Amino acid sequence: MNESKVGTKKRITIILLVVLIIVAFVLGYLLRGGEKPESARIGEASSPAGVKQETIWTCAMHPQIRLPEPGQCPICGMDLIPVTTGGDEMEGSRRLIMSETAKKLAEIRVNPVERKFVAAEIRLAGKVDFDETRLGYITAWIPGRIDRLFVDYTGIQVKKGEHMVYMYSPEVLATEEELLQAIQAVNELGKSESGIIKETATATVVAARERLRLWGLSEEQIKDIENNPKPSDHITIYSPMSGIVIHKNAVEGMYVQTGTRIYTIADLSRVWVKLDAYESDLMWLRYGQDVEFTTDADPGEIFRGKISFIDPFLNEKTRTIKLRVNVDNPDGKLRPGIFVRAIVKTDVAAGGKVMDPDLAGKWICPMHPDVVREKEGDCPICGMPLVTTESLGYVSSDKTDAPLVIPVTAALKTGRRAVVYVEVPGTEKPTFEGREIVLGPRAGDYYIVRSGLQEGEMVVTNGNFKIDSAIQIEAKPSMMMPEGGGGGGGHQHGQSAPGKKFGQATKDMPMDISPAFRSALAPLYGTYFHIQAFLAGDDLVGAKGGYGALAKVVDSVDMNLLEGHPHMVWMELSRKLKNDAVVGGDSKTPKEAREAFNNLSQNIISLEKQFGHAGEATYYLFFCPMAFNDKGAHWFQETKALSNPFFGKSMLKCGEIKESLKGR
Repeated sequence: MNESKVGTKKRITIILLVVLIIVAFVLGYLLRGGEKPESARIGEASSPAGVKQETIWTCAMHPQIRLPEPGQCPICGMDLIPVTTGGDEMEGSRRLIMSETAKKLAEIRVNPVERKFVAAEIRLAGKVDFDETRLGYITAWIPGRIDRLFVDYTGIQVKKGEHMVYMYSPEVLATEEELLQAIQAVNELGKSESGIIKETATATVVAARERLRLWGLSEEQIKDIENNPKPSDHITIYSPMSGIVIHKNAVEGMYVQTGTRIYTIADLSRVWVKLDAYESDLMWLRYGQDVEFTTDADPGEIFRGKISFIDPFLNEKTRTIKLRVNVDNPDGKLRPGIFVRAIVKTDVAAGGKVMDPDLAGKWICPMHPDVVREKEGDCPICGMPLVTTESLGYVSSDKTDAPLVIPVTAALKTGRRAVVYVEVPGTEKPTFEGREIVLGPRAGDYYIVRSGLQEGEMVVTNGNFKIDSAIQIEAKPSMMMPEGGGGGGGHQHGQSAPGKKFGQATKDMPMDISPAFRSALAPLYGTYFHIQAFLAGDDLVGAKGGYGALAKVVDSVDMNLLEGHPHMVWMELSRKLKNDAVVGGDSKTPKEAREAFNNLSQNIISLEKQFGHAGEATYYLFFCPMAFNDKGAHWFQETKALSNPFFGKSMLKCGEIKESLKGR
């Protein structure tokens, strides 16, 4: 390649870089509404008088770069831009202030956090199968030889009472002879004065008749035998039910023993539909729910049934659980083996429950979901006591049972947690604050909110990515950079970097707070130490119990003991701690509980750094370099005896004391 072409490429690269810089600054200018930088205005709005502000220089393309002096970005070479910090760090750490014009240009829209029932549609697939309760078997009740099979292939429709098998049996011949002789004896002894002989003959008749009845002969067959003076050595077996012959297990001329199965008959007037449900769908599925499904055999026709059974065992290969649906099939369109596509529509309630107005407050049979009553009693089909629908996970339509929800577009997901932007009320200009929340499952166009928001708050549903980008440019905590450009101020989603000193991961500074508030934090520290001890002892149940108590302990702290900046700091920390409580309480394995504990430890470190603890007790900050695949993790203990919560009993003594912290 000649030099002129190389020079041309270099010039094009420089021009593109300059254009990119201009676009970045124009975007920032527009978002600020043509006013001075947000960092300066945030500082003016939130910094208390007399507090010195510090200028940090960052890169518009790489906001993680934060240097004390101007210069060029060590990554891309762009000129650094100033970001003013200081004063009320927490108040401005996740906030963006813009003009009304900028809000319109960014097309920002907000929606309220609502408490309402939302609909979820669970799509399932499966196939039609026989109803096992409607299968019948024709078996040999006595030994013999099959001389004739009236149904000689499967798939034939038979009716109850139709003849099926003609079988030779010596035992039948002997019993018929015994019956006829006994009847003859009774008739001859009719005028006899010997009561004992007469009673014996009568008893023989009754016994012979009962033996034939137990062998499957009908009353009419027995009467025919009694009226025929010559005993027969054959017996005809009739169908006990109507249905389809699905199995033929014998052939003519075959000798059979008592219990040998000859035919299997299935009544297809009602069938089962077996569906596969994924683990994530199980929370919306309940016994007794209505199911709609279609088949390729009858396109456009919708069939309906009710969930009658949810398998308690998971198929570990497919990670699915079988559901069974009872479906009436009077016209026989649903043939066993046909594939179906089903939909279960459910109204989602709080606490992992569902709302169905037709079942709320009712009584239902645990074996027959079609049996629903207004009052308690017994099932008319099986006689089992009816149970309340509430015991099966249903709730009423009362609004207090409705979950807290936000539109799907409001959440910027970052794993198990998510970031939303909340419009701050009562401000002169549009102000938006980043908030970490814990989401539940998705239900249609909504997410259920587990923690972090309150009903009535306004969340950004359009333009939140633009807000997040603007905050990221200012090197503040955002979805993409939860620790902020300088690695501080935000909640850590992963593990603390190995070798960091206490407090290095945040810009938290000690605060002057009242002794009363510091004392109010004692139960919070105590709960944290309990969780740490449970995890060190590999006690998942105990750890989950500690997480369950954590949110209540946080709510019990009287925030009225704080004001100004400390009050804002506690509000932010308390939300994060309650998020940790929800995530930890949902843990299914020790690994998940320990991941939640790492996040909790980061927040407790921030709490200790800024507020401290009351009393004369010394807390010890430990560090394990091997935790989380050698990324390392910190945690607190109230004793020097090393007890690693991240490995438990397998590596209980892995770690070292990094700092000792005395009470204030």
